[in-house]
Amino acid sequence: MFSINPFAGLAASIPPAVMQTYVVVMIVLVAAGTLFDIVHKGSAKYFFSNWRKPQKKKEVGVGELVAIGVKTAVVDVLASGEFCNAKRRVAHLLTMYGFVLHVVSTVVMVFNLSVDSMWPHLWWIGGLMVLAGGYWFWFFIRADVAAEGNSPFRVMHADLFILSLLASVTLGLLWAYLQSTVLFVLYVIATTILFGSVPWSKFAHMFFKPAAAFEKRVSEANGTVQNLPTLSRDDPEQRERHSMELLRDAPMDMGLGIKREAPRHY
Repeated sequence: MFSINPFAGLAASIPPAVMQTYVVVMIVLVAAGTLFDIVHKGSAKYFFSNWRKPQKKKEVGVGELVAIGVKTAVVDVLASGEFCNAKRRVAHLLTMYGFVLHVVSTVVMVFNLSVDSMWPHLWWIGGLMVLAGGYWFWFFIRADVAAEGNSPFRVMHADLFILSLLASVTLGLLWAYLQSTVLFVLYVIATTILFGSVPWSKFAHMFFKPAAAFEKRVSEANGTVQNLPTLSRDDPEQRERHSMELLRDAPMDMGLGIKREAPRHY
């Protein structure tokens, strides 16, 4: 079962061209939804405006930009360096790499129904990685569950992406295992919601956050970040800029919050 293309059996009832068209439509929906999200929220306008600000302390050369880009890709994207919580990082990496494996192998198998061996294995492995990381995050790591004691079954609008992702992958694996028509229909519905709801979910963040990380590193390199307050108070200039006078001479470990100890006091 794990070495057989699960989409090959659909060719008898669903023409391959229909399946391939569906995949292309989902890709178009993601691209269009991401562009709409960027324009609607003004993300691109902010970055380009900030890039042109005449407050740079030095010019960053092409070589340094390339090095920053590589560092951003390796540290912030591939290793999810933004997460200081080890469990959250592992869950995110499982979900991210599992999602990439699952989607890429799906596209390959839909456009080449005769393919077997490696790609079906990757499809299953990627799907199981998504379920491991996604359900771990949903039931045990979410801030409102782990820190605030809220029920893991409490659903908000911000949960649209993770819930549609888990529904799509869960139903897809169950369909491939049980070969149920009902499960396949539900799988298609959940997948359509996942890729069609980009403007209303956090899907676009996977494209936006690497750009934000790159812009932050460039700002540090050209000096524009020096116009912003830092996270520490050891710099006298930054300490004097603090809006609350009582915090200007506060201990350096004050305000660490969740970085100091696990917030499980509910």
